[in-house]
Amino acid sequence: MSVHATDNALQSAPAEDGALFIKGHGTHLDTAAAVNDEARIDLTFDGKSSLQHVLQNAMPPDSYASNVEIRPHLGARAPCTLNIVLQIVGSRGDVQPFIALGNELQKHGHRVRIASHDVFADFVRQSNLEFYPAGGDPSDLMAYMVKNPGLIPSVSSLMAGDISRKQDMVEEMLDKFWLSCIEPDPISGVPFIAEAIISNPPSFAHIHLAEALGIPLHLMFTMPYSPTQAFPHPLANIKQSNLDPKLTNYLSYGMVETLTWQGQRSLGDIINHWRRKSLNLDPISSTTATSMLSDQEVPYTYCWSPALVPKPADWPPYIDVCGFFFREEPQYTPPDHIAQFLQAGPPPIYIGFGSIVMDDSARMTDLILTALRRCGVRAIISRGWAKLGEGSSDENAIFIDDCPHEWLFKYVAGVIHHGGAGTTACGLLNARPTFIVPFFGDQPFWGSMVAKAGAGPFPIRHKELNVDNLTNAIETLLAPATKTAAIRISETMQTEHGVAQAVQSFHHHLPRDTLTCDLLPGEVAAWMYDAKRLSKADRKKHKNGLRLSPRALSVLSNRQKVDLTKVQLNHPKPVEIENHRWDPLTATSSALLGSLVDFSKGFGSLMSAPASTTSSNAGKSAGKGVSKMATSVLKGSLVDVPLALTEGLHNLPELYGDKVRKHNKVTDWKSGTAEAGKNFAYNFLDATWCLFKQPAVGAIKGGPVGLVTGLGKAGFGLIAKPGSAMFGLLAYPALGIYKSIVGSLSKTEKKVLEARLAHDEYFARVDPISEQEIASVLSSFGTGN
Repeated sequence: MSVHATDNALQSAPAEDGALFIKGHGTHLDTAAAVNDEARIDLTFDGKSSLQHVLQNAMPPDSYASNVEIRPHLGARAPCTLNIVLQIVGSRGDVQPFIALGNELQKHGHRVRIASHDVFADFVRQSNLEFYPAGGDPSDLMAYMVKNPGLIPSVSSLMAGDISRKQDMVEEMLDKFWLSCIEPDPISGVPFIAEAIISNPPSFAHIHLAEALGIPLHLMFTMPYSPTQAFPHPLANIKQSNLDPKLTNYLSYGMVETLTWQGQRSLGDIINHWRRKSLNLDPISSTTATSMLSDQEVPYTYCWSPALVPKPADWPPYIDVCGFFFREEPQYTPPDHIAQFLQAGPPPIYIGFGSIVMDDSARMTDLILTALRRCGVRAIISRGWAKLGEGSSDENAIFIDDCPHEWLFKYVAGVIHHGGAGTTACGLLNARPTFIVPFFGDQPFWGSMVAKAGAGPFPIRHKELNVDNLTNAIETLLAPATKTAAIRISETMQTEHGVAQAVQSFHHHLPRDTLTCDLLPGEVAAWMYDAKRLSKADRKKHKNGLRLSPRALSVLSNRQKVDLTKVQLNHPKPVEIENHRWDPLTATSSALLGSLVDFSKGFGSLMSAPASTTSSNAGKSAGKGVSKMATSVLKGSLVDVPLALTEGLHNLPELYGDKVRKHNKVTDWKSGTAEAGKNFAYNFLDATWCLFKQPAVGAIKGGPVGLVTGLGKAGFGLIAKPGSAMFGLLAYPALGIYKSIVGSLSKTEKKVLEARLAHDEYFARVDPISEQEIASVLSSFGTGN
């Protein structure tokens, strides 16, 4: 539940210091957020006296019984082999752990494709993994992220024109991530259809693609994205709050998500446009977007060591902490100048900032060399994307290009870097004290975690770094106590197997009952055969239909055992993203506004289309405009507004702490009619029951005052629940009819079907089914069909 449930809008404007400033006003809580010039989000919370009562029914439990054992699910095996696409946005350091993951998945028989920035094509393919180019320039993206956390634009970026360029980049990547699920391999031409998605959260496309395809999604990341009371969002800086610190931490996640989705010239607009244009999906509201991952209980695997950051007790069972991802140590022979430098004196420290792009690399170089001379310490300095060391030299330092950290960190006394999770992990695995100079993202988080564990000094932001504090940090880095703490962490990490455990976590959270073929259990169920076409005995066993692998379907269709017109794609993990509607007034007004926006867009296409097309196409363009106008008005009056009233009234009791039933997803006219009947019956039943329940519960908990409160709640429910029941008789069937019409015209479904058929036909040729498999399919199917 959102504590801003009654808010209608966030107000955004440039703050005096040039940062984007957003305020939220609600009945129970006022908030403010400013994107500052240090790539952080300053948050302010001002809770009202009524907030605590509301949160009694909105907060998750403080702990879950299943979290006593925080390690993932050792021994979990794949129910079947899958085509898996790994979608990654970020630097080389972000891609590298997923290469290790991809290779581990291959050991279990899965086909793995990595979709990421084009520049990483060779890096991925050299590891014997398939690659699909997703566009975007990671160096440009990293430079932007230094100034704009989480893609939330600062005013300086707006003024510099950075935003439109980043919007174009995001749009390109969204489209290509979609194609990475259905397009053949760009080099070999071998067909591909994604059967599961593993992604890092910044790819943004993940849950929308899972919704379009109806397949499992699993998120993996090195930065906490899941709300917890244990620590604030890594991008958040709590400037002021009158709330309990745990509550402040928890709410910081929602604020960062809201800013990301709804900030000026928002990411939400881009994604909603893409959902409509490319995926044929309805747009989603900012309220829904900020909670959709937790609403759907999307599995998360966090790739850090529990020895460094234990799993918070309030994270649910579908979230795992598995350990850092390490690839196999590459074969490496150092060039002479590195080998000679290492042999010429005591172990140096390592300094490098990886993919970070700096405005003034010369200043950073001079600062580092001066501090090294003060400490009398030698250093190996990585040039990185910042190109440190150009035109500089020092007898106690060398500047190097790429060198595997797995090899180099065995020979250094400590490491100083930007706080990338991979570099942090490699340093600690080798028991190297670590000092982090963060720039953006999860880097301050990792700096704080390392320091709290005693394995390094507290982080100093790059803009605050000077010769004095860097000198002090190096002295702390090389202190005996720091080394002892690093050794302790390393000893624990040596017992972890992060990549293997992440694969087991992925397997554990797969929907096994709906994912595998009913006739060939070791194969993925790509198809669903209508249960009504089965024998009576089989219909009892497979009430929702018979799930078939491509090979099983081929056997049955070749022998005319099935009616192919009754076969459809199987959706083993349907994702149901639906807009939250909290009360009938705001729900209906937002739906009405959405209808007006749709109408105006249709009207705009009617007026502008003929002028921008040739005369032969003018009539067709105008026809599309008229059609869109008619569809919009019809959908608004017969679907959106009644549905908003229905669900707003249905959810209204949640505002005073009552529980409401979840409804099933409406996909066609049949399910719409069924849902209308259930909604009608249950709401009248619940309203009657609440007449007795609410006063009784109120009296038990609060005596006479509680009795009066309970009577008020019962009366409220007596209005809201029957109201939802009555409006639902119109709304749900109308929604079902609309879904049936739109579904029959879906280009998305057609593209998925074509990709599935091309994939199945290709592999039927290269890997023909055996006689033993044919006999097994026919035996399992029976003789009565």
